[in-house]
Amino acid sequence: MKTKLFNCSACVAALFLSACAAQAPMMKPMLADSAAANAALPEAIRVPAGQKFMMMSRGVGELTYQCRAKKDMVDQFEWAFVGPVASLMNADRKVVGKYYAGPTWEATDGSKVSGKQVAVSPAAQGNIPLQLVKADPAMGVGAMNGVSYIQRVNTKGGVAPAAVCDAGSASKRMTVPYEADYVFYGM
Repeated sequence: MKTKLFNCSACVAALFLSACAAQAPMMKPMLADSAAANAALPEAIRVPAGQKFMMMSRGVGELTYQCRAKKDMVDQFEWAFVGPVASLMNADRKVVGKYYAGPTWEATDGSKVSGKQVAVSPAAQGNIPLQLVKADPAMGVGAMNGVSYIQRVNTKGGVAPAAVCDAGSASKRMTVPYEADYVFYGM
Protein backbone atom coordinates (compact mmCIF):
# COMPACT_ATOMS: atom_id res chain seq x y z
CA MET A 1 0.00 0.00 0.00
CA LYS A 2 1.42 3.39 -0.90
CA THR A 3 0.72 6.32 1.40
CA LYS A 4 1.76 9.95 1.19
CA LEU A 5 2.99 10.84 4.66
CA PHE A 6 2.93 14.62 4.40
CA ASN A 7 2.20 17.38 1.94
CA CYS A 8 5.72 17.24 0.49
CA SER A 9 7.34 19.41 -2.14
CA ALA A 10 7.94 17.71 -5.47
CA CYS A 11 11.71 17.53 -5.05
CA VAL A 12 11.48 15.07 -2.16
CA ALA A 13 8.06 13.51 -2.60
CA ALA A 14 9.67 10.20 -3.57
CA LEU A 15 11.33 10.07 -0.16
CA PHE A 16 8.02 10.10 1.66
CA LEU A 17 5.88 7.90 -0.59
CA SER A 18 5.84 4.39 0.77
CA ALA A 19 4.38 2.09 3.35
CA CYS A 20 5.58 3.09 6.82
CA ALA A 21 6.88 1.03 9.65
CA ALA A 22 7.16 2.54 13.10
CA GLN A 23 10.67 2.46 14.51
CA ALA A 24 10.92 3.64 18.08
CA PRO A 25 11.17 6.44 18.45
CA MET A 26 11.29 7.90 14.91
CA MET A 27 9.50 6.88 11.76
CA LYS A 28 11.31 4.99 9.06
CA PRO A 29 9.74 4.71 5.61
CA MET A 30 10.45 1.55 3.66
CA LEU A 31 12.64 3.36 1.18
CA ALA A 32 13.66 1.78 -2.10
CA ASP A 33 16.12 4.45 -3.24
CA SER A 34 16.99 7.23 -0.81
CA ALA A 35 19.97 8.14 -3.03
CA ALA A 36 17.56 9.22 -5.77
CA ALA A 37 15.53 11.31 -3.31
CA ASN A 38 18.72 12.97 -2.03
CA ALA A 39 19.85 13.67 -5.62
CA ALA A 40 16.54 15.47 -6.28
CA LEU A 41 17.32 18.07 -3.60
CA PRO A 42 19.29 21.28 -4.23
CA GLU A 43 22.98 20.42 -4.47
CA ALA A 44 23.95 22.57 -1.46
CA ILE A 45 21.96 20.42 0.97
CA ARG A 46 22.63 16.96 -0.44
CA VAL A 47 24.36 14.54 1.90
CA PRO A 48 27.78 13.28 0.77
CA ALA A 49 28.09 10.03 -1.17
CA GLY A 50 28.06 6.94 1.01
CA GLN A 51 25.51 8.26 3.50
CA LYS A 52 22.52 6.00 4.10
CA PHE A 53 19.00 7.05 5.02
CA MET A 54 18.24 6.17 8.66
CA MET A 55 14.92 7.81 9.59
CA MET A 56 12.87 10.97 9.39
CA SER A 57 10.46 12.95 11.54
CA ARG A 58 8.26 16.01 11.20
CA GLY A 59 9.19 18.99 13.38
CA VAL A 60 6.23 21.12 14.47
CA GLY A 61 6.93 24.12 16.67
CA GLU A 62 8.01 27.72 16.89
CA LEU A 63 11.05 29.80 16.05
CA THR A 64 11.84 32.74 18.32
CA TYR A 65 13.16 36.04 16.98
CA GLN A 66 14.32 39.15 18.85
CA CYS A 67 14.37 42.74 17.63
CA ARG A 68 18.02 43.87 17.79
CA ALA A 69 20.21 46.64 16.49
CA LYS A 70 22.01 45.67 13.30
CA LYS A 71 25.71 45.13 13.85
CA ASP A 72 27.76 48.23 12.99
CA MET A 73 24.66 50.11 11.75
CA VAL A 74 23.50 53.01 13.87
CA ASP A 75 19.72 53.30 14.35
CA GLN A 76 18.92 50.25 12.20
CA PHE A 77 17.17 47.21 13.61
CA GLU A 78 16.25 43.71 12.47
CA TRP A 79 14.58 40.54 13.70
CA ALA A 80 17.41 38.19 14.72
CA PHE A 81 16.94 34.44 15.11
CA VAL A 82 17.14 33.29 18.75
CA GLY A 83 16.24 29.60 18.60
CA PRO A 84 13.77 26.80 17.87
CA VAL A 85 11.45 24.71 20.01
CA ALA A 86 9.64 21.89 18.24
CA SER A 87 8.14 18.47 18.76
CA LEU A 88 9.39 15.69 16.48
CA MET A 89 6.55 13.52 15.24
CA ASN A 90 6.23 10.22 13.44
CA ALA A 91 3.82 9.42 10.60
CA ASP A 92 0.99 8.92 13.10
CA ARG A 93 1.65 12.42 14.53
CA LYS A 94 2.87 10.84 17.77
CA VAL A 95 5.60 12.82 19.53
CA VAL A 96 8.85 10.87 19.26
CA GLY A 97 11.33 13.56 20.29
CA LYS A 98 12.12 17.24 20.46
CA TYR A 99 14.23 19.78 18.62
CA TYR A 100 15.82 22.79 20.30
CA ALA A 101 18.72 25.25 20.19
CA GLY A 102 22.13 23.84 19.43
CA PRO A 103 20.76 22.66 17.01
CA THR A 104 19.85 19.49 18.92
CA TRP A 105 17.49 16.62 18.10
CA GLU A 106 16.56 14.48 21.10
CA ALA A 107 14.60 11.22 20.83
CA THR A 108 12.23 10.03 23.54
CA ASP A 109 14.69 7.19 24.24
CA GLY A 110 17.09 9.84 25.59
CA SER A 111 19.60 9.71 22.74
CA LYS A 112 20.41 13.04 21.15
CA VAL A 113 22.55 14.57 18.47
CA SER A 114 23.73 18.14 17.92
CA GLY A 115 25.54 19.56 14.93
CA LYS A 116 26.73 22.48 12.86
CA GLN A 117 25.10 23.96 9.80
CA VAL A 118 26.95 23.09 6.59
CA ALA A 119 24.68 24.73 4.02
CA VAL A 120 21.26 26.21 3.30
CA SER A 121 19.19 26.48 0.15
CA PRO A 122 16.23 28.81 -0.46
CA ALA A 123 12.72 27.49 0.07
CA ALA A 124 9.46 28.90 -1.25
CA GLN A 125 8.66 32.46 -0.19
CA GLY A 126 7.45 32.66 3.40
CA ASN A 127 9.32 29.51 4.46
CA ILE A 128 12.65 29.11 6.22
CA PRO A 129 15.47 27.73 4.05
CA LEU A 130 16.25 24.08 3.51
CA GLN A 131 19.31 23.09 5.53
CA LEU A 132 22.10 20.53 5.85
CA VAL A 133 23.68 19.92 9.28
CA LYS A 134 26.76 17.80 10.02
CA ALA A 135 26.14 15.92 13.24
CA ASP A 136 28.52 15.58 16.16
CA PRO A 137 28.70 12.11 17.76
CA ALA A 138 25.41 11.18 19.43
CA MET A 139 24.97 11.19 23.19
CA GLY A 140 23.13 8.31 24.83
CA VAL A 141 22.07 5.01 23.32
CA GLY A 142 19.15 4.88 20.94
CA ALA A 143 17.71 6.21 17.70
CA MET A 144 20.27 8.99 17.26
CA ASN A 145 23.31 6.69 17.37
CA GLY A 146 25.14 6.70 14.06
CA VAL A 147 23.54 9.88 12.71
CA SER A 148 26.11 11.86 10.72
CA TYR A 149 23.95 14.33 8.72
CA ILE A 150 20.50 15.86 9.08
CA GLN A 151 18.55 17.56 6.29
CA ARG A 152 15.74 20.04 6.93
CA VAL A 153 13.30 19.85 4.00
CA ASN A 154 9.66 20.63 3.24
CA THR A 155 9.74 23.75 5.39
CA LYS A 156 6.56 25.65 6.14
CA GLY A 157 6.58 29.08 7.79
CA GLY A 158 9.19 30.14 10.32
CA VAL A 159 10.43 33.34 8.67
CA ALA A 160 11.16 36.45 10.73
CA PRO A 161 8.09 38.40 11.85
CA ALA A 162 6.68 41.12 9.61
CA ALA A 163 6.04 43.27 12.71
CA VAL A 164 7.86 46.57 13.14
CA CYS A 165 11.37 46.24 14.55
CA ASP A 166 12.82 49.61 15.57
CA ALA A 167 14.32 51.40 18.58
CA GLY A 168 10.91 51.34 20.28
CA SER A 169 10.66 47.56 20.00
CA ALA A 170 14.32 46.73 20.66
CA SER A 171 14.71 43.54 22.74
CA LYS A 172 11.11 42.48 22.00
CA ARG A 173 10.77 38.76 21.27
CA MET A 174 8.25 37.14 18.95
CA THR A 175 7.60 33.53 18.03
CA VAL A 176 6.42 32.28 14.66
CA PRO A 177 5.06 28.81 13.87
CA TYR A 178 6.97 26.49 11.56
CA GLU A 179 7.08 22.91 10.35
CA ALA A 180 9.81 20.93 8.61
CA ASP A 181 10.80 17.37 7.84
CA TYR A 182 14.11 16.28 9.37
CA VAL A 183 15.82 13.48 7.46
CA PHE A 184 18.60 11.63 9.31
CA TYR A 185 21.52 9.89 7.55
CA GLY A 186 24.45 7.78 8.75
CA MET A 187 27.22 5.57 7.37
